[in-house]
Amino acid sequence: MPDKPRNPGFFNRLRTSLNRGRSWLAFDFARLAPNRGRIEEAVLEELETELLLADVGVDASREIVETLKQDAKRGKLTDTDNVRASLVNSLTAMLAPVEAPLEIDRTHKPFVILVTGINGTGKTTTTGKLAARFKRDGHKVMLAAADTFRAAAIDQLKAWGQRLDVPVIAQKPDSDPAAVAFDALEAARARRCDVLLVDTAGRLHTQSGLMDELKKIRRVLGKVDAGAPHETLLVLDAGTGQNALVQAGQFHDAVDVSGLVITKLDGTAKGGVLIAIANRFGIPIRYIGVGESADDLDVFNAHDFASAILATGETDE
Repeated sequence: MPDKPRNPGFFNRLRTSLNRGRSWLAFDFARLAPNRGRIEEAVLEELETELLLADVGVDASREIVETLKQDAKRGKLTDTDNVRASLVNSLTAMLAPVEAPLEIDRTHKPFVILVTGINGTGKTTTTGKLAARFKRDGHKVMLAAADTFRAAAIDQLKAWGQRLDVPVIAQKPDSDPAAVAFDALEAARARRCDVLLVDTAGRLHTQSGLMDELKKIRRVLGKVDAGAPHETLLVLDAGTGQNALVQAGQFHDAVDVSGLVITKLDGTAKGGVLIAIANRFGIPIRYIGVGESADDLDVFNAHDFASAILATGETDE
């Protein structure tokens, strides 16, 4: 079965994180109320500029503005609430195609998840959070510390393993990451684990070196299990804005990313880059994160995200 949202408080934390007492956009939505079925062009141009500043991207911003124009012509925009509802509907429709919760296919034992992304995105922390989530769902989980270029990453993953009582396959720093992944998959098969999460390096001396290493890990896993990895997750830091868009393109081209995790929506991130990535690549967004604890990661829901990003900053009781 696909993973489902589980935390009722997550939506409020997301909304508060994205808005922090202000509107997501530095824009007065009341100004979009149409006059005789028309919205002033100058106002629409200001909105488009604000969307671009929020990292939404050119194509998505234009699509949002065009939807508002059409709704105004149809007489659907009579007040600020209608305008906000139109924007929420537009964003939801744009994001719905990438709302695709991760499904652990039990016919694969273990189901191998390769976790990728550059250092600093919260990649190793996300790996631990996913392990906690899958264990709560009743899966037998194993972790592989294949980010061998950072001793801290190995130690961090071991700490998650101890906290969760989940086995961690690791070797010394600077060991061959592909060898760690190979050993972990063999061990996971021997112990009949349901899920194997492989944390990978996020930085080598060159970008091409990083991608070559990831490709090697994929090839080695495929020798043990022709279908592995069954999911390749890319972890992106929402706070990096357009850089996250560049990373999505680079990793997707190199290792055929099958799902995204967008982290750090609790920082200075405006969240718009998530819309830009969805619009450009159409890669399924599996999870989004708003903090450090295991409960601060949840399944991506298009309508909830659109509602949160256009909220006023107040939270529900």
